Amino acid sequence: MNTETIAMTIIAFSGDARTKAFNALQEAKKGNFEEADRLMAEADENALKAHNSQTELLVSEANGENPEINVLLIHSQDHLMTSMLAQDLIKEMIDMLKKMN
Repeated sequence: MNTETIAMTIIAFSGDARTKAFNALQEAKKGNFEEADRLMAEADENALKAHNSQTELLVSEANGENPEINVLLIHSQDHLMTSMLAQDLIKEMIDMLKKMN
């Protein structure tokens, strides 16, 4: 895949992961912990797909190929990192909500 396609893949899957995580938080706030856990598992699956696309770029660079660095690629990396941070924090918040119930 070319750099733009990989960047868009990272953006799409990390965005889906972030959305699922925030939906999970909303369910946990309602006390629907089973649904929250299901949504967080889906978020993890999407995050893994985004991370695998990122790894594809890293492997190609390690093999001597130089992927084109552009604003879209930089944006995709930012999107992935903020999504991962949101997921980590939301997991902690859901754990706190579970303990409070």
